[in-house]
Order: sequence, then C-alpha cells, then structure tokens
Amino acid sequence: MPVSPRYSIGIDFGTESGRVLLLNLDTGEQSVPFVVPYPSAVIDRALPGTNEPLPADWALQDPDDWTNVILKGVPEALERTGIDPQSVVGLGVDFTSCTVLPVAADAQPLCTHEAWRGRRHAWPKLWKHHAAQPVADRINAVAIERGERWLERYGGRISSEWYFPKLIQIWLEDREVYDATDGFLEATDWIVSWLTGVQLRQTCTAGYKALWSPDEGFPSDEYFEAAFPGFSNPTQKLGTDFVPLGSPAGQLLPELAQRLGLPPSVVVAVGNVDSFVSVPGAGVSDAGTFVIVIGTSICDMVVHQEEIRLPGITGVLRDGILPGLYGYEAGQAAVGDMLAWFVAKLGGGASYEELEAAAAEIEPGETGLLAFDWWNGNRTILADADLSGALLGLTIQSSAAEIYRALLESIAFGNRRIMDNFEQYGMPLHRIVACGGIAERSPLMMQLLADTSGRVVSVPAAAEIPARGAALFGAVAAGAFADIGAAVDATQLGTAQTYEPKPEAVAVYERVYEIYRELYETLGRSHSDWLHGLKRIRADVLES
Repeated sequence: MPVSPRYSIGIDFGTESGRVLLLNLDTGEQSVPFVVPYPSAVIDRALPGTNEPLPADWALQDPDDWTNVILKGVPEALERTGIDPQSVVGLGVDFTSCTVLPVAADAQPLCTHEAWRGRRHAWPKLWKHHAAQPVADRINAVAIERGERWLERYGGRISSEWYFPKLIQIWLEDREVYDATDGFLEATDWIVSWLTGVQLRQTCTAGYKALWSPDEGFPSDEYFEAAFPGFSNPTQKLGTDFVPLGSPAGQLLPELAQRLGLPPSVVVAVGNVDSFVSVPGAGVSDAGTFVIVIGTSICDMVVHQEEIRLPGITGVLRDGILPGLYGYEAGQAAVGDMLAWFVAKLGGGASYEELEAAAAEIEPGETGLLAFDWWNGNRTILADADLSGALLGLTIQSSAAEIYRALLESIAFGNRRIMDNFEQYGMPLHRIVACGGIAERSPLMMQLLADTSGRVVSVPAAAEIPARGAALFGAVAAGAFADIGAAVDATQLGTAQTYEPKPEAVAVYERVYEIYRELYETLGRSHSDWLHGLKRIRADVLES
C-alpha cells in the first residue's frame, strides 16, 4: 500500500502581504503560494480609525493583518491544492525583522485593547520604523565611549531598526505604554504564541536584533544605565531564555486547528526571520556563497566556519542561520520601495515592465548617472538611517528610463560595496544566489548584479523562498528530518536561471564603481552632515 506524502506549511510575513505554501517533504515540490495582502499595509500616515498624523520616519503594522493571513491563507491553500490536511505534519513561520510589538498581560497586542488603541507606541513597529534613530545614536556613542566589545558583533554600530532602540523610544516617549507592556515581542514570536498558546523566543532575533550572545549574554545593566539613566532592567520586557531554530514551540491550539481545517497534531516551529530562512530555502549550506533576498529591501546572508568581527555588518551569531556555522547579516534598506516610489511619482505612467524593457536597451555607462540607494537610509555598511538618496549626473537629456536604470545600478553597486567589505576582512565570496520577487521578475537587475560584482548570479527554481525555508524548519520541528541540513538535502531544488558577468560591462562598471566608492565615502562618512542637514531642515519645516 503506497505511503501518503508528508507536507509542511510555510508562512512568510512580508512588509505588505503574507504568503502561504505547502511543501511536499518527500519530493521537494511546493504549491503555488497563496498571497494575502495586508488591508492596513504599512501604517505611516495616521493610526487606523484616527486622524492623528504620525511623525516622520514612523512605520507601524496592524496585528489583525497577520492573523488574517493565517485564517484566510491556510484554508485557501489547502482547498486550492486538494492536499489531505491529515498529511500536514509541521508549520513554520518567518517575519520581517526587527518588527516588534508590545503585548499586555493576556499576551494580546496592546493596540487591540480599546484603552490603548489611540496610542501610537502601543502598535507594532515595523522593521523600517526609523524614528528611533536618536536612541540608536546614543546606544552607539555610549558603547564606543565605554569600549563595549559587544558592539563589534554588529559591525561597530547598531541600527534604529533593532530591538532596543524601538523599546527605549517607548520608554522615553510614552512611559504609560511602556509600563502597560508585559512583553515586547518580535512579531515572529508573537504569531507562534497565537498559533500554539506557548510564548517562546528564539535565539535568532535575540542574537541579531536584541544584542544577545550565547557566549556573552546581553550588554550589562551598567551600560544601559550609563546610556539611559533609569532604564536599569533591559531584559524586563525581553526575557533571558531563548531556544534554537528548528525547535518545536508546540502544537496548534485545538480551536484554531479546527478553524484552519488542520489536525491539532500539527507541530509549529519557533519563529524565524524572512531573510535567514531563505538560506536553507534556496538550498544553500556552504560558505563562500552570498545569498541575497531582494524585495522591499535587501537582506544579505553569509555563513562561515569562524567568527570574524568585521565592521559594516548588522550582526554575526553562531548557529544563527545554519547549525555549526557563524551566520552573518548585511543588507540594503530601500530596493522595491525605491523602485515603487519612482514608478508612482516620476515614471510618467509607465509600468515596471515598460521601464525595465527601456532600461535594458541602455548600455552600461551610457546614462552618465550615478545614484545611491539610501531612500530608507543605509543599512550596511554605514548603518545610518538618517542618510537619504542621491542622484548625480542629471542633464536635460536624462530620461525616465535612464534614471530607472541608474536606480537599479545603485542597488547593484550597494551590493558590490557590501561584498567588498566581507572580502576585505577575509571572507571570500565566489557566487551570488538571489531570491525574492525582484530576482524572479527582473532579469536586468540580476545581470547588473553579475556585471557590477564580476560573479555568477543564480536564481533558484522556486518562488517564495522564505516561505519554503519556513516550511523546512516546520518539518524539522515536527521530526520529519533530523536537522535543517538533512531537510535541505532531501528537498533540494534546482536553478531557474544563471547570469554570467559580461566582460565588456564589467570593465565599464569598474570605472563607474571607482567614482561610486569615493562618493560613497564622501556622502556617507566624511560629509554625512550634508544629507543629515537636509533631512533635519525638512523635518523642521513639516513640524512648524
């Protein structure tokens, strides 16, 4: 009698939508992902149900959008595929990070309580909430003054996107919300507790986003007291116990399992981060491969046998991405966001496809333009959320297609700068594996990555790689595989497309990159006050 296939569900929570897929654990085949848009998307203008404008650089989300992804997406995915729900053994989730929310003593988001719904600090802060930059600046300055070694794990500077800048911003600006907060959770941990009734925190976000190390713990209470007098119990809202990736959090709550049409025996893995699950999701398990997830922003991942505390990264953690290896993270903060801005505001009504086609007809170096992709600030290697984008070389002959190509090139040059930084500190990178929506839809972007870096770029033969990776961790938690390495080996996927560097283009882009490097240092370091000043003037005018 044939044995029924086993399945795991992967749910990827992005910036504006969530995606649900089912992965066949015996063949490695996956279903077409079911996409559920967030009704509230990114909340950056005013709180839902109010006319109160949000200040500049705020970015919030509605937790009801997240639960709706599960309640709508899972039953729909099961119905569309016709898969027997009894064959589902595991479920894994991943989230944008650091996306964090305050929860009340009943484990519900604080913003779902009527008393707090009108308080902006009660809402989840999305990864790209950059209003905590002054807090991050203070954290960095005091750490440098005190010679705190933990800062080296984050490239010498932490971002406003991280856990403590967002938490301390609440403590500074709305003490009532802070005091009412029973826990300040990563969204990936909260959604797992919503699924299982068990609140656990995993090592991944604690290490990369909350300054924790399995060897060194947290920065000392004395450090936090020196930076923010009175903030003397930094782990009060965070806790101190963390579990490894791939660990089972528990089984589905029976009433939720019934609503979803799943057996209550389904095991839910502890949460994960969208970019990090993409490494096993893309079938990568080796050092020397540069994995990039290209969407609203870019996250870069590298695994290595040793810990090297190099500047210009966003974190390094043992077992943070794959067991037995040190996982390194870097990235770029504005990619899909930046392109969407251009299409909506300056594209002249042209579509992405039309702009891409026109830009593809332009030769390397032909535009005479150079751009910096700092529309949401710089994540790495500068870690400066107060930087803003730049576009140089414009003339009255410059066209929309040329500007669009320059923006694509800015992404590629930013990627090259990050790779150079890794190699400068002894981590050779031989190839690029790119995944995410832009990797699948923009051959020009992939060719630019190859031509600006001089490396082969491959795109995996599967869509929605983060959801696939989440499903793999769900399978490990359910005991279908011994570890994530075995899960990757058993479900290996091929390559959809390979992009080879074109020697003529590489030669031209080397010349452009020389100029890019000098301007990068000038605008991003030695005269960062220029762009900072423009941003401050704008904020002052808007607030007056």
